[in-house]
Amino acid sequence: MTKNLNALIIGLSIIITAGILAHSFKTRNKLNNTISVTGLGKQDFVSDLIVWNGRFMEKSTNLKEAYAGLDKKREYIKNYLLSKGIKMDKIVFSSVNIEKEYDDEFNNEGKKIKSVFTGYALHQSVQIESNEVDKVENISRQITELINAGIEIYSDMPQYYYTKLAELKIRMIAEATKDANLRAQKIASNAQASIGHLKNADMGVFQITGQNSSEDYSAGGSFNTTSKRKTASITIKLEYEVN
Repeated sequence: MTKNLNALIIGLSIIITAGILAHSFKTRNKLNNTISVTGLGKQDFVSDLIVWNGRFMEKSTNLKEAYAGLDKKREYIKNYLLSKGIKMDKIVFSSVNIEKEYDDEFNNEGKKIKSVFTGYALHQSVQIESNEVDKVENISRQITELINAGIEIYSDMPQYYYTKLAELKIRMIAEATKDANLRAQKIASNAQASIGHLKNADMGVFQITGQNSSEDYSAGGSFNTTSKRKTASITIKLEYEVN
């Protein structure tokens, strides 16, 4: 009785083991019978929105006089921009920031004795956001005209943007997917096979860099704002069954 039971257990073990091995073999073949390819979508474009910022200030020991001087500079800057063809609704002045400034006095031993009030420093910025990219770009380069007129202004580099990124991204995804599909078909054809059902699709990050630049791609996606002419790219990874 015991011998028969042991024989039965051994027989069942062999059958189960054989089933597991067969399943593993089939699964392994199924997993290996795939192909993964990466396609690229890439497009050059020109920015259609520009943002420029400038900063100016006035300093005086008398707060009222400082405000008056800042108002005069702001009016001059506004009229200058209007004369260059910028519409009033595109010119935005920030609120005024006021700082009290002091000079520290030290004794012969280098120890601070006291702080002496030197005046009120009033800071304000001006911003232009416009679709007239070339016009604002030229103004940012000609801002020395204000300096020559006695208006001390600090000009930031223009920032360039594109307002149709959503549409651009859709076109590039389609391009990258088509590129990946063609690559898969070519590889399968060279191996005397054909691609089957799509098993998986992964989209890479959206990258925007300056045209013909050496900018590095970022794992989280690059978004260049310093170049008017840019290049956008995206990758799509597709995994197909192979017949």
